[in-house]
Amino acid sequence: MLNGKKILFATGGTGGHINPALAVAGYVRENYPKAEILFVGTADRMEAQLVPAAGYDFRTIEIQGFSRELNLEGLRHNIKTVELLMKSEGQAKKIIEEFKPDVVIGFGGYVSGPVLSVAARMGIPTAVHEQNAFPGITNKNLAKKVDVVMLTAPEAEKLLKPKNPCVVTGLPIRGEIISANKEFARAEMKLDSRPLILSMGGSLGARAINEAVKYLILKRYEKKDCYYLHATGKAGAAMIDDIGKEVDLNANPQIMLREYINDMDRCLAAADLVVCRAGASSLSEIQALGKPSILVPYPYAAENHQYYNAKTMSDRDAAILIEEKDFTGERLLEEVEKLLSEPERLKKMGENAKNMAILDASQRITECVCKIVKN
Repeated sequence: MLNGKKILFATGGTGGHINPALAVAGYVRENYPKAEILFVGTADRMEAQLVPAAGYDFRTIEIQGFSRELNLEGLRHNIKTVELLMKSEGQAKKIIEEFKPDVVIGFGGYVSGPVLSVAARMGIPTAVHEQNAFPGITNKNLAKKVDVVMLTAPEAEKLLKPKNPCVVTGLPIRGEIISANKEFARAEMKLDSRPLILSMGGSLGARAINEAVKYLILKRYEKKDCYYLHATGKAGAAMIDDIGKEVDLNANPQIMLREYINDMDRCLAAADLVVCRAGASSLSEIQALGKPSILVPYPYAAENHQYYNAKTMSDRDAAILIEEKDFTGERLLEEVEKLLSEPERLKKMGENAKNMAILDASQRITECVCKIVKN
């Protein structure tokens, strides 16, 4: 179906946009080896490293987002943004005319805007994928123009005005997450039957989560009734020494503190409760492995989308949603004590999360694309 076709992916800015696009490109490359793939992004963001490293051709345009600062600096930034926006459409048109794609797929980020807009005007089949329950401004605008809008969460559709009905495809998940096994993971980590609480705030760390987890550990570690595996993130690495000053970590192996978790598939599979932010990729992985969670949305995410992501799970009793302004060590301790004392509720939350999972998202997205490509 896609063999011999040219597919252009437009995405960038953050891993939340780039990684799903790479997952779909990988699925296409594996199943349609004669398809030709090109990525378009920006030269100064994460995609400039991730895309070539994955073995794909990569072209760039100049684009940036609007500032929300109501000051002179914000005004200057936005004037530059408008100039770049006008310039970027010409750059996108040049790339499209040279590559001659059969279909153009956007995975969000500002770079998607001009590339998909130009492609739609040129009559090229177009599709976008929205990762979050609250759509970003770029995809809101593109939904009115493209041939198909694909969603991670069905709740996003009511916030869009799509040209055609949306399709719920889910969000691509790494294969190692899908195949991870709890018993095997726990055996590898040398854990006994005590529950494991896995907590993290992202690669940089989250102060609110670090402080609350520190309080939780110091208040209840002496019970030795569960394991704590916490990733502090780069900015919170001092927390490891702080706890070490108050607790003999060698004598308390149930406390496992790291700056970063490199083996997330194993740790997530082994966990009985997860405490984390509410990025779309994290939630899809939690759902795939059927894990109950306490979610603390990042309050400064664009359009507060992490709150709406978390709400899709809390509304189905798959997670407990606590906004950062209400998230304290005392509140975390209270919720953990309740959940550990109600193993049946913990189990039910995990089952509810599992019921939300879509494990074949890359295939579903590719099938949507196949339907709009002209033969």
